[in-house]
Amino acid sequence: MRAAQRRALFLERRSYRRRRLQDAALILPVMAAVLFVMPLVGLGTGPGETGSTRAAGLYFFGVWFLLILAAALLARRLRGVRPTED
Repeated sequence: MRAAQRRALFLERRSYRRRRLQDAALILPVMAAVLFVMPLVGLGTGPGETGSTRAAGLYFFGVWFLLILAAALLARRLRGVRPTED
């Protein structure tokens, strides 16, 4: 029975990497939502403080660009990994 338990704990390298890539692809939209909402939480924290429109615009477009880049890299890596039978 111990040999069977040890065998069940082992994951093939390909399937492990594919699952981690799938996890990263699933977390990406959640991370995007957090990154886009984060600056909105700090807006108007001080008296008469509205924040800089220019800085907010640069932040949003920078985050947007990085998310597109991350999605493209994840898609490319996921396309290259072949699915295996569980």
